[in-house]
Order: sequence, then C-alpha cells, then structure tokens
Amino acid sequence: MPRTYGLTGPISEDLPEEENLIQTRKLLDTMKSYNVYENNLELENRERVVKRLESLFRDWLKEMCIEMNVPKVVTEKVGGKIFPFGSYHLGVHSKGADIDALCVGPGFLERKAFFTSFFAKLKAQKEVKDIQAIEEAYVPVITLSWEGIQIDLVFALLPQRSVPDNLDLLNNSIVKNVVDARCVRSFNGYRVTEEILRLVPNVLNFRVALRAIKLWAKQRNIYSNKLGFLGGVSWAIMVARICQVYPNATASTLVIKFFKIFSMWVWPIPIRLIEVEKCTYNLPFWDTKVNRCDRYHLMPIITPAYPQQNTSVSVSRSTFAILNEEIHRGHAICLEIEQKKAKWSELFEPTDFFKKYQYVLRHVKMKIDIATHRTQLIGLVESKIRLLVSALERNEPVSLAHVHPHAFPGLRTANKKDGQSTMWLIGLVLNVKYSERCKENLERSFKTFTNIKSARRPASQRPFRWPRRWTFCICKTRRQPYSPQVQKNTNEQKPLPSFPQFMSSMCQKSHNIAAFVRFMEVLLKATLTR
Repeated sequence: MPRTYGLTGPISEDLPEEENLIQTRKLLDTMKSYNVYENNLELENRERVVKRLESLFRDWLKEMCIEMNVPKVVTEKVGGKIFPFGSYHLGVHSKGADIDALCVGPGFLERKAFFTSFFAKLKAQKEVKDIQAIEEAYVPVITLSWEGIQIDLVFALLPQRSVPDNLDLLNNSIVKNVVDARCVRSFNGYRVTEEILRLVPNVLNFRVALRAIKLWAKQRNIYSNKLGFLGGVSWAIMVARICQVYPNATASTLVIKFFKIFSMWVWPIPIRLIEVEKCTYNLPFWDTKVNRCDRYHLMPIITPAYPQQNTSVSVSRSTFAILNEEIHRGHAICLEIEQKKAKWSELFEPTDFFKKYQYVLRHVKMKIDIATHRTQLIGLVESKIRLLVSALERNEPVSLAHVHPHAFPGLRTANKKDGQSTMWLIGLVLNVKYSERCKENLERSFKTFTNIKSARRPASQRPFRWPRRWTFCICKTRRQPYSPQVQKNTNEQKPLPSFPQFMSSMCQKSHNIAAFVRFMEVLLKATLTR
C-alpha cells in the first residue's frame, strides 16, 4: 500500500505531464529574476557561521561547568547542540534572510546564564554587531548580526546532564519533564520545522512551491505574523498540506492548486498536517473542545508537533479579509496562466498601497535618542501595532485597516534634539455613513494605543521608555472608495484625463517631469500647426 500523507488520502496521484514541467521551468526562471536564491558561496558562509556559533556555545558550556565545579566526567561529556530551524532549515530562505537557531544545553544550568554570560561571550567576538538580549519576549531570544547575517538564538534546557550529538528532538518525551514553558516554546520551533519536512512526499517540490508562495505574499504585503497576517510557519503548513493531497505534482501545479484549494476553503475549519498525539504532559495546546477562546480564531493553522498551537492567532477581521482577497486574486491569475493568457510575473506584481486605499493613517514615533535601543524599540512597536488595528476595527467608521509590513523613516526635522523618527502606514477603508464622527473615533483609538506600557517591570528597570510623543494624521489618497473584493479585469479603455487633471497629477509626481516635457512639446506642435 502506498504511504498516505496527512489526515486524508490524496486528491490526485497523477504524474506530471510535459506541460507541467514547462510551467515549472517558467516559474523557476521568474523567481530567479527576483533574486530570491543565494549562490553557493553565500550558502557555505551561512554553514560556516552556524558551525562557529555551535563551537562557541560548546566552549561556553564547558566554561560554565568549570565555574559551577561540576565533576570532570560531566564537563567532558556535556556536549551542546545548535539546531537551525525556520526558513533556513526548510531550505527556502532568501538572500539576506535571518537564521533562527535553537541552543540546547544541559538541565543543571539556569536560563539567566544564557542571556548574561553567553551574551557577553558573543558580544566579545569581533564579527558580532548589533547584539541584543530580549528576555521579556514570548520566546526569549538573543538577536545579533554575524558578518552581516542576522541571527536569532533561542535557548532550551534539556532535562539531562549532557546533550548528545544524536539527540532526537521529535520524541515527545523531550518535553515531558520540562518545567519551564519558555523552553517548550523554544523546542517547538525546531520540532515543527522538522515535522513539516517529514510530512511532505517530495521535499524538493515543496521547497520550490513554498518559495513561490512566500515571494507572492511579500510582494502583496501580507507576509507578517507580527502585524496580523501570516508568517513563514503558517505559509509552510499551508503549502505542505497541498503537497500531501497532490503527492506527485510539480511545483507549478502545487502553486496553482494552492490558490484553488484555499480560495474554496471554509474557514474556520483548521488546517492540519497530521493528528497530533495526545500526551498528558499538562502543557497548553490548541483545542476548540477544551479552550473556549480557540473557537473564535478566524483562520486556524495548526502546528504538527505536540503541544499543537495555532500559528495564525493574530489574524484579525481586516487581515482575514485582505488575505482572502489576495488568495482569490492569485487564483484568478493562475487560471489565466493555465490557459496561457498570463505569465507568472503577473502573480508576483507588487501591490500599490497608496492606490488601493482611499485613506492612509500615518503615525510617527519620535524622540528615539538612544541608538542602541532603536531596533529593539521599533520591534516592540511593531508587535503592538496590531492592537491599534483591533482598536480601529471596533469603530463603526472603519470597514477595514491594512498595516504596511515595512516601517519608513519619518520626516526629518531641523532640530537634532528630536532624535530620529520612524513612520508606519495603515490603509483605511472608511464608511461614508459615519464620516462626521470619523476623526473623533480615530483619535480615541490612537490615544488608547499611546497609553500602552512597554513592559510590566518598573520603569527604572526598563532599558528604554515607551515613547509618549506621537503624531498621526489621515491622508486622502484617492477619490473612489476601495472595496475588499476581487476586481474583475475589463478591456474597456479608460478616458483620457483633462488638461487640469494631467497638470495636477504631474505636480504630485516629480519623477514624471520627462513625460510632462514631451506632453508640452506635442501641445506646442499642435498649436503651431493650427
């Protein structure tokens, strides 16, 4: 009997035809034009950096054993292991992507030592820059840049005296005796990534299809778990599920089926790769029958490792509507690709954020005087922005709110004492019916957002203060209101703009000066001819 992947049998086991192979080659050529692949030299450099980090980690563990007067036998066999996970371990990382890595140490250590002693050891390396320890995060992490490569290190303690090289983290007994929930969450990063690779029938096709979906999501501004969209793990689980039901399909077919299946998906039916074994380890896990709050998740995408979690818990009403719209758009383009009426490049066309939304809420964070805390503070603000979106959604005038996934440098000021500033943009769809109360309601939501505290610790113990000086304004970008639905393509020609309209558009777009000069030349010739 052939092996069955996932919860159900395959939808189709048809072998690829020649046309499918041709489409896959076209898809690969298109993705290469977006420079998503690293060359061999860059791949070897990443492997070298990971090995160097593991060597430093093992040396630090031995130093800690000596400092704690651990017996020599234990010190010699203490081991230590670093497990890369995330996009790098899946083999779908793009140029400039970061490396997520799990550092596993013996159980007699304390977590605090990793964020103090090992942090100091890393900071002393000449290759390391921009290093920060974020202990208060949901998953505590050390972020650093090693020769230009961004690295995120998480730490977990194994309930053993040593960490062998052949350690199997997929065994559920690994998390059985782990007391600290932070260690369990750190373990699960690698466990989920490894399970995904084991649950797909063809890893090569899975990687190509996932690269295509990630490129599409980034181009359409819907790739960010922090801002309420879907992150890398969510997209990987969705693509892996398509691979399970089409085990023999090529990468191009998997991409087409991805949009077809999920454009018809009835949410909130969860997406699962496998039925996770129910263990009685007293760890919190996602289950609508047990946890009442799990029933309200709009787009559940469940991890394939115990304890199973929903990777899309931050999806809101607005982001859910935007995700569905973009998936339907992708499905419409893929149908045209199958009919040879469109090219793959049309799927990856970037969205025009300012043309899509009628209004844009611009809010600026100011007075960041300490440069060393700038990156950490920006990350903290981004993690809280989805709370602002939730507050905006509760207002009757707001039909939809879309946060741009990238922050922009704020307006420069002549006064250097104001420090640097950073700006975030939120596209708004406003209900005309409530236009009179719109500004008042938005001001109330924004005031609530500015009152958020940066941490529960006393202000004297925080590395920085939550900014109290904020500005925001609503900019109108276009006249026609936007509706979050798939717009049909029409062959109707748009009427030519009048001269005042053309002049107005030219004034707004300084880069169209050449077009304006050509327009004036044609106008002058026509006048002279008359």
